[in-house]
Amino acid sequence: MKPLVVLLHGLARNSGSMEKLGGFLRREGFDTWSPTYPSRKHSIPELASSLADQLAKKARERPLYAVTHSLGGIIVRHLHDPRLAWSRIVMLAPPNQGSRLAAGLVGNPVFRWFYGPAGAELANAASWPEPPAPFAVIAGTKSLALSNPTSWTVGRRFPPGVRNDGTVAVEETKLTGMTAFVEVDATHTWIMNAIDVREMVVAYLRTGRFDLRGDPVTS
Repeated sequence: MKPLVVLLHGLARNSGSMEKLGGFLRREGFDTWSPTYPSRKHSIPELASSLADQLAKKARERPLYAVTHSLGGIIVRHLHDPRLAWSRIVMLAPPNQGSRLAAGLVGNPVFRWFYGPAGAELANAASWPEPPAPFAVIAGTKSLALSNPTSWTVGRRFPPGVRNDGTVAVEETKLTGMTAFVEVDATHTWIMNAIDVREMVVAYLRTGRFDLRGDPVTS
């Protein structure tokens, strides 16, 4: 049975942010499903529960892959559901250890109003479950970019020497158990559109490796 690739966008984004990646995957022969979910309105467990119900109806018994961006990676960690047959997951710039930027701003009423419950929950990763399938992580290292407003506003809170993508620190993306990890010269906002990222996503979904020629690429 042909797998379905689930594309999960980040906080305060929509499915359009994953469309170029989705188009690339479809040209490579994958079927994709890219929902827009109300990331600013509900908690992470609530968002995951709603997506699980939708996905169970959409996929039925098909094997599932996931490619996630930022908050989407945390959502998929909460998608442990017996109706879902996860096989492989690629996380792009996920705040797997929680977000120091969110932790520093969680007391700000404007932050809480704009980013909602899920944004506040990014401040503390202590209770998050492990991913439901073998997973890989791609972290960005481009800390300043005009296309990422966070990088030149609150992203300046990162101390000197802390590698980051303007929104999430490289170390925050890592998680014990990941089967592959790589850093790329990309900013948080549009990491999914980098050509090398797309190629590594395809390679991992097909083989469980970033590098089709050999061992997983590491950094």
